Amino acid sequence: MPKETPFAAVSRKMLDAWIATDAETPAEPQLIYDGAKSLLSIKMRLTVFWIEGTDPLRWRMTPIRHSGFTTTLFDLNHVFRDQLIGEFADQTYMADTVIPRLRQVIENQQPSIELVKTKLFGINLGYDRILLPQRTTGRSQWVISSSYARFLLDAPKRFASFEVDDEAVVQLLMEGLTAKEIAVRLGLSHRTIEHRLDRLKERFGAKNLVHLVVLLLGNQVNGNEGSGPT
Repeated sequence: MPKETPFAAVSRKMLDAWIATDAETPAEPQLIYDGAKSLLSIKMRLTVFWIEGTDPLRWRMTPIRHSGFTTTLFDLNHVFRDQLIGEFADQTYMADTVIPRLRQVIENQQPSIELVKTKLFGINLGYDRILLPQRTTGRSQWVISSSYARFLLDAPKRFASFEVDDEAVVQLLMEGLTAKEIAVRLGLSHRTIEHRLDRLKERFGAKNLVHLVVLLLGNQVNGNEGSGPT
């Protein structure tokens, strides 16, 4: 199996191509991303934002390469299909996470590379992102966006403080221990640990132990452990 190219290397290749362009003769976006397309892994996405006019809701986002990152929460490739920003299903995400940074790179005509932690449809989302605006003596007509998915975690549907007896179980479960290993570590019976895990799955609406761990991690990422969503 071929080794996956790190997102930093993909970003560097596109950045080098961007630097080689001349503002006096504005380039098309293909010149920047063509050499990197074959390096994109299944968790990377490549999009071009076409900047026409001053209203960002009228700017078009065109996927060049969809991500193979999958989730049962929603269809990511449908959500990020070819469309106007104003047609995007989660306008809060666009207003908070996308539009401000697009405005910035267009105004400065300088790349942006960052780790983004945000929410999409209320779900915790994290990804690395590079934005490359067209170099031109006028106003950029496009911005290339490429991203690498880190996590997409559904926050627990019901938050509640952990009982004292459950705290150690939760901690060890999130550290990767099995129910039997947790029982040995805590000096309890396997049946007792399974009962507590069943109770936790019911509380958080988890389908299985793997789903429970994801929900617990989502709780931590959300920074609201023991409290209701804000």
